[in-house]
Amino acid sequence: MTIKLHCFGESGHSYKAALALELSGLEWEPVFIDFFKGQTRGDDYRGELNVMGEAPVLIDGDVTLSQSGVIQTYLSEKTGKFGGNSPEEKLEILRWLLWDNHKLSSQAGVTRFLMNFLPEDKRPQEVIAFTQGRLKSAYQVLDAHLTGRDWIVGRDVTNADLTCCGYLFYPEPFGFQREDWPHIDAWLTRISALPGWKHPYDLMPGNPSDRA
Repeated sequence: MTIKLHCFGESGHSYKAALALELSGLEWEPVFIDFFKGQTRGDDYRGELNVMGEAPVLIDGDVTLSQSGVIQTYLSEKTGKFGGNSPEEKLEILRWLLWDNHKLSSQAGVTRFLMNFLPEDKRPQEVIAFTQGRLKSAYQVLDAHLTGRDWIVGRDVTNADLTCCGYLFYPEPFGFQREDWPHIDAWLTRISALPGWKHPYDLMPGNPSDRA
């Protein structure tokens, strides 16, 4: 049975789940969510797919899951991939999943939205400056951790990598320049060299150019 992932291309959290699906080799297909026309805020979406009104949502037969970290964990349990090779690694992956969702992806998602998807005259510059400051601290943590390492946890790519890279491949400006962070840059290059890797706009439907 084909797994369905309700997602949209601009969503970094959707990308984490879509990338895990693609790299795992599972049979799956994206189902487009029209976020910018309010689909996730509608009663149908909240009633039938996700009461939290968020993307992504994975449907695998009778299993329906939301939250990218939960989806990634489920896929690891299903395939044996990206979940770590020991109990210690599994806990370390969880630590980075939680860190990313609080310190990195949450700030990157908000900042990117404010800088690119709001009308220019409605972009709150003080808020953007504040979140960019928080992002800089997160980049410092990640770049330092990757010094002398190929991957965030252990010797292989794991969900720690697939969650932390979620927003860092997007082209829209939000205060991240790869050349400023050499260890992150090299790590992103390793991820994009993995067999099956695809850019978020190639992996999922939905692109800012669709609304241009």
